[in-house]
Amino acid sequence: MMKKKQPNIVMFFSDQQRWDSLGCYGQKLDVTPCLDRLAKEGVKFSHAYTPQPVCGPARAMLQTGKYPTELGCFRNNIALPKNTKTIANYLEEVGYNVGYVGKWHLASDGEQEKPNHPSKDFHNKGIPLELRGGYNGYWKAADLLEFTSHGYGGYVFDEQCQRVDFEGYRVDAMTDFALEYIEQQTGEQPFFLFLSQIEPHHQNDRCHYEGPKGSKEAFENFDVPIDLQGLNGDYIEEMPDYLGCCNSLDKNVDRLIQKLKEKGVYEDTIFIYTSDHGSHFRTRNQELEEGNYDDYKRSCHDGCTHIPLIIHGPGYDTGKEINALVSLIDIPKTILGMAGIDVGSTMQGEDLQGLVTGKKKCLHDEIFMQISESQVGRAIRTKKWKYAVKAPGLKGGMHAGSMYYEEAYLYNLEQDPGEHNNLVCDPSYKKIRGELAVRLKKSMNSANEEVPDIVCMCNPVHIKEDGAIF
Repeated sequence: MMKKKQPNIVMFFSDQQRWDSLGCYGQKLDVTPCLDRLAKEGVKFSHAYTPQPVCGPARAMLQTGKYPTELGCFRNNIALPKNTKTIANYLEEVGYNVGYVGKWHLASDGEQEKPNHPSKDFHNKGIPLELRGGYNGYWKAADLLEFTSHGYGGYVFDEQCQRVDFEGYRVDAMTDFALEYIEQQTGEQPFFLFLSQIEPHHQNDRCHYEGPKGSKEAFENFDVPIDLQGLNGDYIEEMPDYLGCCNSLDKNVDRLIQKLKEKGVYEDTIFIYTSDHGSHFRTRNQELEEGNYDDYKRSCHDGCTHIPLIIHGPGYDTGKEINALVSLIDIPKTILGMAGIDVGSTMQGEDLQGLVTGKKKCLHDEIFMQISESQVGRAIRTKKWKYAVKAPGLKGGMHAGSMYYEEAYLYNLEQDPGEHNNLVCDPSYKKIRGELAVRLKKSMNSANEEVPDIVCMCNPVHIKEDGAIF
């Protein structure tokens, strides 16, 4: 059933942003005053998590409402399959004008550790229409924005695959394109804008967070997050620039809001702010099987998986804080629900509107996570527990899954929110491990994965389907 009046929808998507970089999530420095205000007026989801802490797979999931392994996009550098129906396709069908700006990361296709075939490498080239996931209108994007730009200056490509150069700070430039898109809207049809910023993602070729000039001085007095305390990493030198990136995002959220108000459509627009994953600032790298010491995110820990999620606008103007567990995979159904589109079981996830209205108190008993590239891993997070497994001997860039996993992590999040005390080998937690293993297997089955064997290697045992250990 279609809504009588369809709202405009703006999706502001950051990259590699921890939840606690926002003031409304506990950041003490004045980093995000605009977002904090939106959270107070709209809906803040306190326990939002990504099911995949890697850029490409998270984006594939967000465009389709399917888990990365269902799509085949289980790691970076795998293109979204052609003819896959996306949120843009659904929205266009019901009259939306759709536009896309920023990082795409779903067009190139090749092996992770080898050069791409030239015809499938769009890292530095314009993306043809058939690989844009249904965004058939306004387009100012690059497949890997981190390859075509730095913190200051770079280029994207337009609808005709023509290079468009920009100067100045990258977040500002991407927002300029978004403002251009909004300015073009005539009001004859509702619009959906997906603005995919790359900040605060580290600049790959420099292995550095590139905040705006002055970031180091402005944010030098930060508090070290609890999960990073006492661990080796680069957060001491990198956090000020990281927070500078986040502050720039916040300023540009305000620019977008002012443009919506100027156009007279702010009251008719739903604004969504979230990210694909967080960052552990290279504190968990010693635990990676492949020894990737430049890794910032490919881990089950909350620093990588706990993300901000704020929604503001019609139907989300309640001033609520929702403490239920929610997942990034809920966003596609939620966006389509805003437009009056019910896809039923075609997509994974749940429409978050039920939590906002109070019709539902809980959508998920646990958040399911697929972890790739650094490992072939799976995890679930409940309010109290984090439980994760890895497939030994398999490279996460080559294998999407496994029929055999070994237990890797167990954290009591109530007692150890920083995830410093791994309980996986503590025999007193044998029963809870068995129960969590059953829940993990059910989650894998719901994601259309085959149900694997899970083994405890501290005291080698198998875990049956009912949780019994033998």
